[in-house]
Amino acid sequence: MHLLIPYASAQEPHVEAALRELELPALSALLGLLTATDTLEGDELALLPPHERVLTRLRGVDDDLPPTAAWRLKAAGVVPGDAVWALITPLHLAVGTDQVTALGADTLQLTDNESRAFLTALTPSVFPADEGWATHWLAADAWAVSHPSLDGQEAASPDRILNRGVETWMPRGRRLRTLMNELQMVLHGLPLNAEREARGLRPVNAAWISGCGRDRGHALPEDLLVDDRLRVPMMTGDLYAWSEAWKALDSGLLSEALHHVRGGGELKLTLCGERSSRRWERRQVGGWQRLKERFTPPTVRVSDAMEGL
Repeated sequence: MHLLIPYASAQEPHVEAALRELELPALSALLGLLTATDTLEGDELALLPPHERVLTRLRGVDDDLPPTAAWRLKAAGVVPGDAVWALITPLHLAVGTDQVTALGADTLQLTDNESRAFLTALTPSVFPADEGWATHWLAADAWAVSHPSLDGQEAASPDRILNRGVETWMPRGRRLRTLMNELQMVLHGLPLNAEREARGLRPVNAAWISGCGRDRGHALPEDLLVDDRLRVPMMTGDLYAWSEAWKALDSGLLSEALHHVRGGGELKLTLCGERSSRRWERRQVGGWQRLKERFTPPTVRVSDAMEGL
C-alpha cells in the first residue's frame, strides 16, 4: 500500500508550532518503523504543489506540466482522444487593499446546476464549436475545454491560487491571459450573476485555466490511497480544523497502517507540504528485527520528520 497525505505541513511559524504541539502517536510509531527513501524538493513558487508533483511522477510524467484536464476526463469515463484539453476553475476574484484573492466554488456556494448553467452560457461566445472548441462539465468547480491553441500553455494549479492572491501566479503566456480576460468580460454581463447577487451571493466573475495538454502517462498505481482531508483546512487557514483532521487521521487510517506494518506488511508513506514531499518505506524485515521492535518500539518526533516540507 502507498499512502499519500497532501498538506501534511507548511513552512509557516504557526503551522510548525501547531505540529509540535500535536500528539500523533500512531504516526510517530509508524515513522519509527519506516525508512526515509526519497525527498522531492521544491519551493512555494513551483506551478504545482508537492502532492500534484508526486502524482504526476507516479503517472510516469517527469515534468511539471501534467495534462490534468485530460486525466480528469478519463476519471469521469470520457475518452480525451488526441485533443488538447484544459481545466477551467470558476472563481470569484475579491479585490482587497493589498491583493486580489481567488475564492472557489465552495466559498461561492456554487451548485452543480448553477455551474452547468454558467458553462452553457459561456460556450457560444467564449468556446464556440464552429471555431474548434469542445466543452465538458466535470464538477461544480471544474470544467474541461478543448482547443488546439491551448497546447503547451503553462499555468499554476488551482491549489496555488485558491484563497490566496493571484498576482504571483498569473500565466506568462499571452494566450491564457487573453482567454482569462475574455472570460471575465463575458461573466460580468451574465444574468446568472445578477441573479446570484440578488440572492446575496458572490458573482462568478472569473475563471482560472490550468492543466493544459494532450493525454499522456499512465494510470496511478492500484495500491495508492490519497487522503486529502487536510487540504481544505490548510487552504482556508483553519488551523484548528487542520489539527483535528490530523488527529482523526492518526486514530483512524494511520493506526490501521501501523497495525499493517507491525503485522509484517509493506508500506510506502508520502507526506507533502507546500514546498516539498518526503517518502518513507517499510520493506520485509527478519524475525529478529520484528522482535526487537516489539520490545523496544522505535518512535520519531513528527515535527522533526516533516521539517522542510
